[in-house]
Amino acid sequence: MKKPNLSIAVIAKNEVDRINRLLKSVRFADEVLVVDSGSTDGTQDVCKKLGAKVVFNNWPGYAAQKQFAMDYTTSEWILNLDADEEISGPLAEEIQQAIKNVGPEVSAFSMPRLSRYLGKWIKHGGWYPDRKVRLVRRGKGMWKGDGLHEKLIVNGKIEQLSKPILHHVYRNISDHVVTINRFSDIHTVERGPAGGWFVFAGAVHAIGKFAECYLWKLGFLDGIPGLVIAMNSAWYVFLKHAKAWESGLHV
Repeated sequence: MKKPNLSIAVIAKNEVDRINRLLKSVRFADEVLVVDSGSTDGTQDVCKKLGAKVVFNNWPGYAAQKQFAMDYTTSEWILNLDADEEISGPLAEEIQQAIKNVGPEVSAFSMPRLSRYLGKWIKHGGWYPDRKVRLVRRGKGMWKGDGLHEKLIVNGKIEQLSKPILHHVYRNISDHVVTINRFSDIHTVERGPAGGWFVFAGAVHAIGKFAECYLWKLGFLDGIPGLVIAMNSAWYVFLKHAKAWESGLHV
């Protein structure tokens, strides 16, 4: 039997409202694996109905879970995806051609990621091209990093693809705010306590972040969604500083 050439590796938990879109977009692959960490909303059933292999693994952290998923696949090439992503038709064709014609010196491919937020594809404010290394040859990559900054580290040459992964980031503004709150909590634990001066520094940094996203990186060209992104980016920066100071009150 011919060995499968391309596997999709996905991690998920309670993604029933959007993983359907992802799985339908990767039907060109030889194998689709979803590692679930305890969904209670029917995610596993949806995945199985759409032909994916579903494996349970208790949550060990982002990098470890993505590595677990990648190790569980069987193909020569592995495309690592998140449940809120989707492979565009042009990217699917580009991927298939790339792995068909690739030389032995190439270990991985990167591709841009285009995010959709508040009904608009976001092309400014630092959100695009947001290039990611996601397609890797077996044995040539390993996920590393902490709770906020996991990254696929590749041993060997990386080439670039031009077509984008489509990213349906955040279900709504509330989901965005929940993520900001969670990520700032993680950052506070990793950084540790800070003094009161750190809050004032955070205010300055937040103003700079807004200017960077909205003006320097042309976020205003994305309309109201661009303004929301810039404001939330600034708020996230300030929140990290304020929570670091708050954590010192309890030491």
